[in-house]
Amino acid sequence: MAMSGGRDDGEPMMEMNTTPLIDVMLVLLIMFIITIPIQTHAVKVDLPQNSNQSAPPVEPQKNKLYIDANGNVFWNSVQIDDVTLRQYLDASLQQDPEPELHFQPDPQARYDVVDRVLAIVKRANVSKLGFVGNEQYRNDF
Repeated sequence: MAMSGGRDDGEPMMEMNTTPLIDVMLVLLIMFIITIPIQTHAVKVDLPQNSNQSAPPVEPQKNKLYIDANGNVFWNSVQIDDVTLRQYLDASLQQDPEPELHFQPDPQARYDVVDRVLAIVKRANVSKLGFVGNEQYRNDF
C-alpha cells in the first residue's frame, strides 16, 4: 500500500483520499435513479368521435333540486319528500337524453339534510349533476 504523507514518510497523512467515497456516492445515486418508479401523470379525456351522421344536438331537460333553509326539498319548485325524490330521479334516468340535475342548497340549510339528499341522488346513479349557485359562497372564504 503506497501512501505518501508529504515530505517525510514517517509522518501521518494529512489529507483523506475521497475518491472511493465519491465512487460509492455515484453508484448509490445511479441506483436510486434506476429504482424510482416512473411517474406517469395521465388525464383521460373522452374526445368526440367524428361521425358521418350529423344529428342536431338535443337540448336536454334541466331539473332543479333546491333545499331551503328549513330543510324542505323542492323539485322544480314543488315541495317533495325523499321517496318522491327517488321516484322522480328514477323516472328522469329513463329519459333519453338524461336530464341535467341542478342542485342548489340554501346557504343556511343544515348539512345533514344536504348530505341525505346527495346520498339519494348518488344511489339513483345520476350522472349529470351540477351544483348551482356556488358564487354565493365566493366571499365566505
